[in-house]
Amino acid sequence: MKLNLQQIPRVKTITKKDFIKNYYKPQKPVVIENFIEDWPAYKKWSLDYMKEIAGDKVVPLYDDRPVDYKDGFNEPHAKMKMAEYVDLLKREPTKYRIFLWNIFREVPSLQNDYWLPNFGLRLLKSMPMMFFGGTNSHTFMHYDIDFSNIFHFHFEGKKECILFDQKQNDFLYKIPHSLIVREDIDFSNPDFEKWPVLQKAKGYSTELEHGNVLYMPEGYWHYMKYITPGFSMSLRAITKNPKNVAKALYNFIVMRQYDNIMRRIKGQKWIDWKNEEAITRTHKKNGIL
Repeated sequence: MKLNLQQIPRVKTITKKDFIKNYYKPQKPVVIENFIEDWPAYKKWSLDYMKEIAGDKVVPLYDDRPVDYKDGFNEPHAKMKMAEYVDLLKREPTKYRIFLWNIFREVPSLQNDYWLPNFGLRLLKSMPMMFFGGTNSHTFMHYDIDFSNIFHFHFEGKKECILFDQKQNDFLYKIPHSLIVREDIDFSNPDFEKWPVLQKAKGYSTELEHGNVLYMPEGYWHYMKYITPGFSMSLRAITKNPKNVAKALYNFIVMRQYDNIMRRIKGQKWIDWKNEEAITRTHKKNGIL
């Protein structure tokens, strides 16, 4: 048995009018296959190019270890030079990923390799983020704290993407006071005996290849798994939906602060309680005792 996923719609290219009408307003995901072929980055950007232009930069690395109460928000698990990291990606599978790295601050010349596409939304030029990963490395299922609209531009290799909207929260074993679900769920091959409610969740999936653009609407849960070594860049547009603005402010001002306070007071017991509570609440809402 597999997750209840439909393929994300794919288009070769798209006009601003059609994007707003068919995907932004209804808040539905889409993959645009041939939208950035006029970017210099389309032909230039590869792992080898990143090694050449940023090889001496020390990069933050993350793996799939469970959250520890001592971990700061987005605190890296390791660091190494970019050249060493690219060599590692090409040599063998590794769990280490680069997550939310603004490489453009350290290598400003890369900003000349792309420009903001006109999707009809105001994209934040100051917040391009890069993501790198090796074969079979993956992110936890999560959603972004600010409820932004995200455009995910993929370069080199293949990446599996699984998305859920916020209506699926009751089925995903969401961790309370957090932006993630249970970290021990393998969304590529879920164990429905252990996580039976997942069968009720309805989501989307796709595979990204070089040059593809994935639009992820506001608050969408996303799980990314690198089928082969590769990297992506994300650009974002801030939500204008009043409800999502309120949710984003709550996440920043209340949820994150409360979680940090409880980590300091209770330590690992707080993390363990949240993990157990994710199961208890999910099963209770779905009539499983």
